[in-house]
Amino acid sequence: MKYLLSILLLSTSSILFAQTGRITGKVRDLQGEAVVGANVFVKTNQLYGANSDENGQFVLELPVGVYNLICRMEGMNTDTIQINVTENGLVELDIPMEEISTVLDVVEVKVGKFDKPLEDQTVSIEVLKPRLIESKNTRSIETALDQTPGLNILDGEPQIRGGSGFTFGVGSKVSVMVDDMPMLSGDAGRPEWGFIPVENISQVEVIKGAASVLSGSSALSGSINIRTAYPTSKPLTKVILYSGLYSKPSMEGAKWYDDTPLIAGVNFLHSRKYKQWDIVVGGNFNYDHGYMGPPSTDSLVWADTITNFNNKQMVSKRARFNFNLGRRAKNIKGLMYGINGNAMVAQSNMVFAWLNDTSGIYNAYPGAVFLQNQLIFNIDPYILYSTKRGAKHSLRTRMLRTVNELTANQDNQSTVLYGDYQYRTSIKQIIPVDFIGGITVQNTYSHSNIYRGSGSPNNRLLNLSAYAQAEKKFWKRLTLSVGGRLEYFQLNDSTTALKPIFRAGSNFKIAKATFLRASYGQGYRFPTITERFIQTGVGNFGVFPNPDLKPETSWNAEFGIKQGFKIGPVMSFIDVAGFWQEYQNTIEYMFGIWKPLTTPQALGSSAGFMFLNTGNSRVQGIDASLAGTIAIGKKNDLTFLAGYNYILPTTLSPDYLYATDSLNRKFTYNTTSLDSASRILKYRFLHNVKMDFEYVYNKVLAVGFSAKYFSKIVNMDAIIKDFEQLTQDVDVLQDIRYMDFFDSHRYGNWIFDARISYLLKDKHRFAIIGSNIFNKTYSLRPLKVEAPRTVMLQYTLKLGGD
Repeated sequence: MKYLLSILLLSTSSILFAQTGRITGKVRDLQGEAVVGANVFVKTNQLYGANSDENGQFVLELPVGVYNLICRMEGMNTDTIQINVTENGLVELDIPMEEISTVLDVVEVKVGKFDKPLEDQTVSIEVLKPRLIESKNTRSIETALDQTPGLNILDGEPQIRGGSGFTFGVGSKVSVMVDDMPMLSGDAGRPEWGFIPVENISQVEVIKGAASVLSGSSALSGSINIRTAYPTSKPLTKVILYSGLYSKPSMEGAKWYDDTPLIAGVNFLHSRKYKQWDIVVGGNFNYDHGYMGPPSTDSLVWADTITNFNNKQMVSKRARFNFNLGRRAKNIKGLMYGINGNAMVAQSNMVFAWLNDTSGIYNAYPGAVFLQNQLIFNIDPYILYSTKRGAKHSLRTRMLRTVNELTANQDNQSTVLYGDYQYRTSIKQIIPVDFIGGITVQNTYSHSNIYRGSGSPNNRLLNLSAYAQAEKKFWKRLTLSVGGRLEYFQLNDSTTALKPIFRAGSNFKIAKATFLRASYGQGYRFPTITERFIQTGVGNFGVFPNPDLKPETSWNAEFGIKQGFKIGPVMSFIDVAGFWQEYQNTIEYMFGIWKPLTTPQALGSSAGFMFLNTGNSRVQGIDASLAGTIAIGKKNDLTFLAGYNYILPTTLSPDYLYATDSLNRKFTYNTTSLDSASRILKYRFLHNVKMDFEYVYNKVLAVGFSAKYFSKIVNMDAIIKDFEQLTQDVDVLQDIRYMDFFDSHRYGNWIFDARISYLLKDKHRFAIIGSNIFNKTYSLRPLKVEAPRTVMLQYTLKLGGD
């Protein structure tokens, strides 16, 4: 003991009488706020240290030499700094410290326009990472998105928290954006899912609730923001090869093909930094035999000359190539400019109704299917500039060209010119706040004979908007945000609209891993060119224009709690939100006899669909999700994501008269609903469950399992039942049958997927992936069956990357 004490006194005295230097510094968090009480000390001798004061500052005096300083603060990541102390020298340090993530990797990611941690957000956001997207052999991004709690992709149409019914994908009420650029077709407002580069995604953010302030007009009930990955310090090359088959339908007699129902394709990606350049190239080639067959005319009196397709014509093919080129300026620090591009040619089919609900369930109804050849490409020049003070300017522009050649003279083409200037900064003076603001312009030019409902095949839609949002964090616990947007629309030369919208939100950290949030937001959506002016007739179906269609508006309020916890090897969080949404001038797709019906053969020019404002509606509900990891030993872990969504979507104006057809039939919610007593909106699932689990053994073997549950559709258009009866009563029409299937499948649907993969030498991954593994025959919207079981083999080669 005396020996140890002597050594300690000797070492201490030698330091006291040695030549010294001074170390001063400030400890702050990533937002620039002072960290009070942080302990800064010498790694090899903790007797020499200091604590940061109320301004985050500290002073140390040390003998000449090289030291490793440790900066430690409870609840924050420990930092190590190497310093060189010289005689009478001064070392000045700025030490930024990052809060320890409360639970998971999914919480650690930065999301939203301000790139803030997920737990600090004032709205409900779900995040999908690329591992889940790849593990499910995602050929088109919507199949992965459909695993997101609170989001359903119904026949290609995104629906968040029951905010929309079904309109064949036209006029989406959910904004879809890739790197802050809109990915909805200019004329129809339809998502182009196959056009999105799934091979190069860093994360997907799904914002639930009205998001029009920062995401634009289409975000009436939410937005989907897809972020592509930037090149890292190491070049990355990735190739994914896949091939598989559709299983024979489980319903007796429903197999319509006599060839091999093959699915095959390849994704590829290469990204790298080269001097001042960021380079990304990628693409996809896909062949899909398809599970829907051509129409049959077993009971049709006259020959089908419009949709008399064969099996080979129902095949889908796609080739897509994309590139991102960015250059960091040599002489101007913080300046980056570049150009991104994406091009796709595709052959596909669009099936709107099945032949019948038995042996013809996987065949199209005559006149209710189109073949499409599509060319779509965009060119996106951009300039980004970050100032020395941290302000960020961005100018993003786009030219998007779409050419669709469809059968039955349904061709259409459009050009979208888009530009967005955005300014983002942290204001330090007076009351420090984070601010974002910008101006957006979008001009859509459309040419198609099917849009002649305006009086001309040429139509133009101009949208100008200005937006701003500010966020402020108080006492490191309370975040407040407020924002607004002013929208202006001009359709052709006659129709204009001007609408301001607002949002506000708060997030309060009441404990280390407990966050309360509340938000209120308004939404606004101007009708698309398609919704107002489409005028066509094919076979037994027609679509009719409504030039007087009014814009939809909405507001959304929610209160939520996010709770992180760690129990032994389990690290997880649970998020629960209650929400209330109201919609005004709700737009729905309605069937009626809009022109006098003279003969059954003229049905297609008299009867059909029209977009109508059906009144006001409300959606209330609960949205809950649970995500986490369980460490099993040092090399094994289980990750899980689960969610439950309950909605109560009701009409607020059941007797509102919104249309009268040529037969003098009065259109209200009560007169057009199959189940008007419930007051439930049409085509909604009241209960929705999503689950995904993956167990990784020894970091090389992964086994995954997914499940989805959709409750029964409570209400739909009564005309579906009436039209079925009409086809049976009138001999000249092909029978269409659905109601027997609807009545016998009113107990909801559980759908299960599974996968297994093996990683070899950190480069090669082999996987077997099954979707709808129990081969269930099920339907999520009337007259459309979902895919039977598919089994895929996948090989992934990954070279380099961080």
